[in-house]
Amino acid sequence: ADQIAAQHIGQDTPLPSIELATEDHSALLGACGSSSSQTRKAEIERTCRQVEAVLSDGPEPAADPVGYAQAQVLPLRQIRTSDERLHEAISRLAAAYDAFAAEHRAGSAANSAVSAAADTVNAICPGAAS
Repeated sequence: ADQIAAQHIGQDTPLPSIELATEDHSALLGACGSSSSQTRKAEIERTCRQVEAVLSDGPEPAADPVGYAQAQVLPLRQIRTSDERLHEAISRLAAAYDAFAAEHRAGSAANSAVSAAADTVNAICPGAAS
């Protein structure tokens, strides 16, 4: 009906009518969001595997806790991720290992910091820092 009216009313104008799309494209928008979400999830999983690989390498933690801590600092700092929360958790874990190695003794405040930082990483990457 609107196009019939446009033919009569709009004959004196350069554009007698304008058609607007009224189709529902929300499913397409949702698909874009899920793709982004899947990409983010895949990056976090990849980063978690990197953290786990770093922490499984080096001296035996029970036999040489200081050597183990020292071996973790640089590789943890070299891990890159765009996820700010995970980046911060990894940075805190590296700093805690660095402080632990500097104090050279288990049972110190640095040991508690390592445990807390590992718990934060494990909250994002279950089991990676266990």
